[in-house]
Amino acid sequence: MERILRMLAAGLFVLLAAGAASALDIRSAVIRVDYPQLAPISRFDLKPEDMGFAGAMLAVEDNATTGQFLGHTFANETVAVPPEEAEAALDRLAAEGIRIFVILANAEDTLRLADRAGPDALVINAGSPAESLREDQCRANLLHVAPSQAMLADAVAQFSVWKGWKRWFLVHGSNPADQDVAEAYRQAARKFGLTVAEEREFEDTGGSRRSDSGHVLVQQRLPVFMQEAEEHDVVVAADASDVFAPYLPFHLWSPRPVMGSAGLRPVSFHASHEAWGATQFQTRFEKLTGRYVREEDYQAWLALRVVGETVTRAASDDIATLRAYALGDAFELAAFKGQKVTFRPWNGQLRQPILLFDGRITVSVSPQDGFLHQTSPLDTMGRDQPETACTAFD
Repeated sequence: MERILRMLAAGLFVLLAAGAASALDIRSAVIRVDYPQLAPISRFDLKPEDMGFAGAMLAVEDNATTGQFLGHTFANETVAVPPEEAEAALDRLAAEGIRIFVILANAEDTLRLADRAGPDALVINAGSPAESLREDQCRANLLHVAPSQAMLADAVAQFSVWKGWKRWFLVHGSNPADQDVAEAYRQAARKFGLTVAEEREFEDTGGSRRSDSGHVLVQQRLPVFMQEAEEHDVVVAADASDVFAPYLPFHLWSPRPVMGSAGLRPVSFHASHEAWGATQFQTRFEKLTGRYVREEDYQAWLALRVVGETVTRAASDDIATLRAYALGDAFELAAFKGQKVTFRPWNGQLRQPILLFDGRITVSVSPQDGFLHQTSPLDTMGRDQPETACTAFD
């Protein structure tokens, strides 16, 4: 009954808003680039084969719910490829007439595919948090629904300020991706007046992280590694490579809260989140897929819901019209996070609350109370307009 009422309400609103708009046939594609990886630390972190694609499937259903009242149809193709085959996959889809692409990939491949798609395509980044894609390497045809690394780090920093945990012990990995995350936390600390009392680098020596002796070695190494640190209130982990951070909370020398890549983590979404109507979203996703939602699923869903909303409101399938509407003041989208989400017109980043997740529940949501902004409290997280190096959206 709830779903029927929702469909009727959405349909009535669309009919009133769009009038006699002509029916549209909207085609899109989700390209997921799969990389060689070590097995995760925990079997709970094994990636499902339909990761990201499942969220896209739900989004197509949701778009069709509204689209049926105007005669619009939504179809989506999903493709999983290794990096060396990504451009060929995009070329094939473009040759079929597809001009809307959702990308689940690292920063380098996301940029490569956006450039390959060209200015006549709409590309939505649903995977990479890399700041460069929103800054000096931004592209006019590339929007971002994945939160930026700065947004994630700022979400943690705001909670730290609210708790009065003002002195950080920053522990980062030795890989380039870990260094990028660490720099985001340094900038967040400076932005919100926190002190990084000490930094240390945990070297990735390679090898299997799931061997029988793995936890024993870490148990012996981490406490010694963490001893004799400067006085601190909280440990902040920057471990994009998933090498050591999950072990940190119970292998410290001095007992402290852990945030960042372990302990209390900033995420776009998680499977136990139920506030603001998210239970309905979770239930539908689980019925459709038989598993719990992952961040990649939510971000792919969000990307295609952006497409559905812009098509419905703008009553157009023209790429330039859809992009302009998404970046305009009239666009907003319900995202099960307590407030409507919108795009930043200066770099194409979707403003959105960040959930702070401890592995079981939503502990808090940033932006925290008291962090104010002249445009939106959501702009207290990530690069604000005066700070941006992006010029593609001028």
